[in-house]
Amino acid sequence: MRDQLDEIQKHLNDGYGRAQELDKVELPKRFYKDVAAGPVDGGFVVTLDGRQTKTPGHKHPIVVPVAAIATAIAEEWSAQGEFIDATTMPMVRLVNSAIESGEAMVPAFREEVLKFAAGDLLLYRADSPQELVARQDKAWDHALTTLARHFGISFQPTMGIIHQPQPKATLDRLAESLGNENLLTLTALVSITGLTGSGLLAIGLLHELFSADEVWTAAHVDEDYQITHWGQDEEAEIRRARRRVEFDTAVAVVDALRP
Repeated sequence: MRDQLDEIQKHLNDGYGRAQELDKVELPKRFYKDVAAGPVDGGFVVTLDGRQTKTPGHKHPIVVPVAAIATAIAEEWSAQGEFIDATTMPMVRLVNSAIESGEAMVPAFREEVLKFAAGDLLLYRADSPQELVARQDKAWDHALTTLARHFGISFQPTMGIIHQPQPKATLDRLAESLGNENLLTLTALVSITGLTGSGLLAIGLLHELFSADEVWTAAHVDEDYQITHWGQDEEAEIRRARRRVEFDTAVAVVDALRP
């Protein structure tokens, strides 16, 4: 199961290094002219020259539950030029990953988000320098307070990296908050969790406690602090931009599937 989680995360979170690896592979030529999205029994599909798209691995037919996701997939296929570049198709890759994983992976994906939440980024604080401490307190205390009030729970933040167990009642309530989520939503939440390092921010975003920008900012408090003091190199900037595209795609899935 751990191998399956690692594999889906690898495909969900293509970074600069993986993009460079893919650049070395000859890209397939575009083989279609027309792209369309439309309803079928059970959801919505995308067709290439009238043929329904399938996943690249097990060739499962791709059917998504809402029109917005089908439209986003169609737009990515339409945007391809002479060659098909998977790194420019984050929605296609995310949906493919979910369908290829199958419903059997729902408990594992839920557990992955909860595992991050139990040892979350927001719970482990720096003790110096004071400027970083202040930045973490401002962004992360607000997030924890919002979550605590919404779910009626408490957290036990700590300084340093020594493991600090969280109250069982807190972890049980967070598990309940994910109990009814479907495969595609949980796939998106795994992506958001991996990109931000925070299951708590992912859960808060799911329940509309934080905006996407608030989550992204909170997740990058440490990185932004380093940038203000040491600057940012070009490769790091490219990696962050790519990750933001993946993040926004996952957020769009969560938003589209929210009741």
